[in-house]
Amino acid sequence: MRKTTGPDLSTLRAALDGQTGPRFWRSLEELAETDEFTHYLHREFPEAASEWSDPTSRRTFLRLMGASLALAGVGVSGCDYVGVPPEKVLPYVRQPENLVLGKALRYASAISLGGFGTGVVAECHEGRPTMLAGNPKHPDSLGAIDALTQASLLGLYDPDRSQVVMKGRAISTFDSFLSEAVAALDAVRNAQGAGLRILSTTVTSPTLARQVRALLKEFPKARWHQYEPAAPHAAKAGLKLAFGRDLSVRHHVERADVILALDSDFLANGVGRLSDARGYGDRRDPSRMNRLYVVEATMTVTGSSADHRLPLKSAEVLPFALHLARALNVPGVAAPTGPSTRAAFVSALANDLKNHRGTSLVLAGANQPPYVHALVAVINRALGNDGANGTVEYAEPVEAEPVDQLASIAALGKAMTVGSVDALLILGGNPAYNAPADLGFADSLRKVKFKAHLSPAEDETTALCDWHVPEAHELETWGDVRGRDGTATVQQPMIAPLYGGLSAIELIAALLRHPSREGYEIVRDTWRDKAPEGRDFETFWKTSIHDGVIAGTALPVVKVEPKGDLGAAPVVASGEGLELIFRPDPTVWDGRFANNGWLQELPKPITKLTWENAAFMSLATAEKLGVVDGEVVELSLQGRHVEAPVMILPGQAEGTITLHFGYGRARAGRVGKGIGFDAFRLWTSDAPGFASGASARKTGAKVALATTQSHRNVDWKLQGEAASERGIVRVATLAEYRAHPDFAHQGEHGCEPKKGDTLYNDDLNPTAPIVPDYQWGMVVDLSRCTGCEACVLSCQAENNIPVVGKAQVLNSREMHWLEVDRYYEGDPANPSVHHQPRMCMHCEKAPCEVVCPVAATVHDHEGLNLMVYNRCVGTRYCSNNCPYKVRHFNFLQYSDQHTPSLALVNNPDVTVRARGVMEKCTYCVQRISEARIEAEKDGRRIQDGEVVTACQGACPTRAITFGDITDKSSAVAALKQDGRGYGMLAELNARPRTTYLAKLRNPNPEIDTEPTHHGL
Repeated sequence: MRKTTGPDLSTLRAALDGQTGPRFWRSLEELAETDEFTHYLHREFPEAASEWSDPTSRRTFLRLMGASLALAGVGVSGCDYVGVPPEKVLPYVRQPENLVLGKALRYASAISLGGFGTGVVAECHEGRPTMLAGNPKHPDSLGAIDALTQASLLGLYDPDRSQVVMKGRAISTFDSFLSEAVAALDAVRNAQGAGLRILSTTVTSPTLARQVRALLKEFPKARWHQYEPAAPHAAKAGLKLAFGRDLSVRHHVERADVILALDSDFLANGVGRLSDARGYGDRRDPSRMNRLYVVEATMTVTGSSADHRLPLKSAEVLPFALHLARALNVPGVAAPTGPSTRAAFVSALANDLKNHRGTSLVLAGANQPPYVHALVAVINRALGNDGANGTVEYAEPVEAEPVDQLASIAALGKAMTVGSVDALLILGGNPAYNAPADLGFADSLRKVKFKAHLSPAEDETTALCDWHVPEAHELETWGDVRGRDGTATVQQPMIAPLYGGLSAIELIAALLRHPSREGYEIVRDTWRDKAPEGRDFETFWKTSIHDGVIAGTALPVVKVEPKGDLGAAPVVASGEGLELIFRPDPTVWDGRFANNGWLQELPKPITKLTWENAAFMSLATAEKLGVVDGEVVELSLQGRHVEAPVMILPGQAEGTITLHFGYGRARAGRVGKGIGFDAFRLWTSDAPGFASGASARKTGAKVALATTQSHRNVDWKLQGEAASERGIVRVATLAEYRAHPDFAHQGEHGCEPKKGDTLYNDDLNPTAPIVPDYQWGMVVDLSRCTGCEACVLSCQAENNIPVVGKAQVLNSREMHWLEVDRYYEGDPANPSVHHQPRMCMHCEKAPCEVVCPVAATVHDHEGLNLMVYNRCVGTRYCSNNCPYKVRHFNFLQYSDQHTPSLALVNNPDVTVRARGVMEKCTYCVQRISEARIEAEKDGRRIQDGEVVTACQGACPTRAITFGDITDKSSAVAALKQDGRGYGMLAELNARPRTTYLAKLRNPNPEIDTEPTHHGL
């Protein structure tokens, strides 16, 4: 049985204190080179089941064998092959126009998160969407896509979605619901709707806003509330504090030479995350490299990308910002209390910002209080960053009805408690689960006479409502939504509603006595008079739908002046006890994706944790509590308690514990139900970002944490006496690179073989035809990669990669073809972090091919290392002989071949694999084939950029480049000649087609030698 917790703390600390350890390390066990890690690394077959016992109990097995088998990810463990069930197939009597069987069609739309839309292009096969890509015309996606947006595709086909209208626990009809809803409205009509309340999530949709306002016009004393837990509550309040009015802010990261992120994970979270990541990535070029400072309590994607990172408690960020404002001579800011123990850091940072006036940028995170956001606004003004062509712009609010959402949900809760709410219509969201614990929302909801909930599936709020109406997916219905700058997109359906269901605008239309009106007509009415002068509406409408953006709808920039004196800074308590930090989970967000198997199994970007959440703490904090990974502690705050497993996270500020929302769901479908712990039980409206004064005690229980950080490790140290590093990941500063442009091939990294050195006979093992055709290759720029995992999820969606479940992840059997390795460097209290995507290298001299007894893994004439699935007999010799550990074996029947709705999500251009075969990256060979067919039809060669792999297309920072390396004008060929380029384990002479550009950092020389792991 594999150990489920880390080594004893005293053993680990003694190992760390007794030796320096490797320069790059992936876990504390590796840094300390413990016996457990060494044993695990050097086992001949790390994926083999010989050392592992199957922990899947009969009860768990039966639960996961339900309707959502593939989402849960546990396959059939017997010997029988599970084939596709026979289905009746009907031919087209009249084939739809523009439909060619086997050829995908693509349509523009948008997927919303937190009310703001991300432009997407949906790839559809015979009327069913199978893949999402970013819309390059949309300002918030610019062609990229994040994991949450991509995974919404699986939510479309979720068999646990609601399929009928429910009254209590009984099946009913929409007509019956409408009859009772109209009666409830009539009951409050004489009072002008005084007892009517509408609760929605954040709304930017012009159509839904128009519909709700029409309802409010009919009932003028009704109230519209908005709430979702991850909304930028403090940011909105901070802008109002600074400028005296509601505003929205836009950042131009691509214009910034120096960036300071104060507890802001802007590269992975928040509105505009994809465009911000694109701007950051474009500035990591050596010719114009920016510099990123991050001050935060817990390691984030942004913090892992920083040139300088300072771990501080969340409560200490405000004093830090005040000291910085004083160093920058910002007027109207309260004097900081107490001296700064980071005076040298603050001074150097202030000098760097002042030296880049107008081209610097300061951001604050959603966890920080409003005063910090107001302070950031005046700092940016003092630095001239919000001037013409600056890095900061302000505009009118994008939200249709900007409100203080925490105050709004509190007001609704109070009204329900005193019995003044007669009818409540809840449009989406799950407030019974995610409202602040101090509001007692669930108890208050029970007192409402008529309450109805529109939602895609039954959840905690549905269980307390009289009526539940199924909500249609955004890919099933017409709608509209705005992006960060206000740019609107018409959302068009890709498929008819699988389970019926209505959109919010159709439900409101029914309540306005238009029950037969469809979303198409409603949305058209919103935009009918919006066509530009001199252009007819039909042309405007069709163009807007085709492009995925409605031209001219971006909100104009407004000039604003700060009010002046911000007043006294609030006192942020950081006294006795532990500080609890609350964040939405990187993969399940606020719990809305809890039933999504793709996201549950996606390794979280920093921790590599899957299938649950944990209490993240530093090694020093864990030592004080006497706990190790997997030990369960009881966390207490203001009389509330929750039990959570511990996970030690390098870089975590001492004395803090970070908790992620979204788990501990009681009603979340068969996949998400009962996973993890509910952090909302400790979350209150008066401390939405963090809270001090918490305590933790050991319970004696232990939990097996399913992390992937130590799976399929590449043995990156030479054996025997030669102990120099092989240079799996290569890093230098910008100054070092300019002094030694060939640093990636010097010193300890000079392991590449000399010309002619090979274990292979080229005459017997030709790698290319005599007359080369296309030769495909890939380059990954490590300076741009942020480790966001978007590439992993897009690869999964494109290539029909199954999920396997927590038990199999614990056995190192996850199936992702692409992994993003995370390496630490330096002090565990504040290490540097480096990310490296690792997929099949498509070696020209592939070690896997020479050991396959049935020639299942072969090379084609274009340099692709391919798998012939129906030849594979499962010897796994190829995996054993692969030095990169990028092959994945189907131990069980992981792919679902019997749930009808889940069969629709599969890409028909990619084989759905059965158990007993080896899988790996194919460079998206199906996309290469599609481009080749089109090129041959036109009598030309495939053009550079015509083939975009799934991982390349998803990447927000454009870290991945793919193409024909024989085309000397191609982008990939140019990058292959870059001096930073190197091949992983090139000394083995496998000649990988995937190579890397060494990572460059741009530290400030004034503080580069100063330790940065102490508190303020």
